[in-house]
Amino acid sequence: MSGKGSQPPLPPWGNALAGATGAVLANATVYPLDIVKTRLQVQVKRKSTDQEPTATNDAHYTSSVDAMRRIVEDEGITGLYSGIKGSLLGVTSTNFAYFYWYSVARSLYLSSQTIPKPPGTAMELSLGAVAGAVAQVFTIPVSVITTRQQTQPKGDKRGLLDTGRELVHSEDGWPGLWRGLKASLVLVINPAITYGTYQRLRDLFYPAKASLRPWESFILGAASKALATILTQPLIVAKVGLQSRPPPARQGKAFKSFLEVMSYIVEHEGPLALFKGLAPQITKGILVQGLLMMTKERMEILFIIVFAYLRKLRDTKLQQAANAATARTREVLPVLVK
Repeated sequence: MSGKGSQPPLPPWGNALAGATGAVLANATVYPLDIVKTRLQVQVKRKSTDQEPTATNDAHYTSSVDAMRRIVEDEGITGLYSGIKGSLLGVTSTNFAYFYWYSVARSLYLSSQTIPKPPGTAMELSLGAVAGAVAQVFTIPVSVITTRQQTQPKGDKRGLLDTGRELVHSEDGWPGLWRGLKASLVLVINPAITYGTYQRLRDLFYPAKASLRPWESFILGAASKALATILTQPLIVAKVGLQSRPPPARQGKAFKSFLEVMSYIVEHEGPLALFKGLAPQITKGILVQGLLMMTKERMEILFIIVFAYLRKLRDTKLQQAANAATARTREVLPVLVK
């Protein structure tokens, strides 16, 4: 996503650092929306005609606004930031790994072409999927812990490490930290669609631009994320259900697969419930993706400038060392000739 025009390309870790920085700033800004959408997605009614709440926090929210209002009333403003430390840790690791492997995969693809040209849509999505799968395998434990923290009842709030220990000491053991891995691997199509669409839109609308204006990056990022979210929302809901505590109606029996979660939701609430929490999910996704890509573009420019300065500094020092060595050689040479 960089290295266009006359600008030297960033190394993979430079792209990864820029992406992780943008992701942390964007997610920290809209974190309360993440809490709201998670709370909405884990609540399940016992029957389609029964209004008795069965959410993991024993509260049934009627809308995003209602959820935010009641969370503040019950838990204070800090309730909107439950699990933020673990969430930002997960965001940092996931996005660093994603952008690193995406840059590596894309660079390898471009270098394999006789005539370098941007990858097609299918290849762009494939590169994104590979990068997303690798990132998920290594970072999903933090995501599982964060989801548990976000859905903990008011009187049972625990820190990152304590929540992790609780998961490890449960019936699932250590594998419990990878709950929802299959769903997460399927969901790599979300960032694949997002970044693939972003890259294609950028190549389509701004083919000759080395860097985009902030508002241009925001619009492309928001549009690509909205499309990816709508297409993958049922899987997102199922993944949250897998990683959170099971509804009280299941008497502590955890879900075993995302298909089981989806079947349970459809049975108790109907097929449209697979899209519950869509409004805050899209709002959060649009804001995060827009801010992320806008920030990432700025960070890439900053890193390119820094790297160019460091390269110039290195070259200057090497030249000075070479000149000094040449001067010493000239001083010693007459002595040797004598």
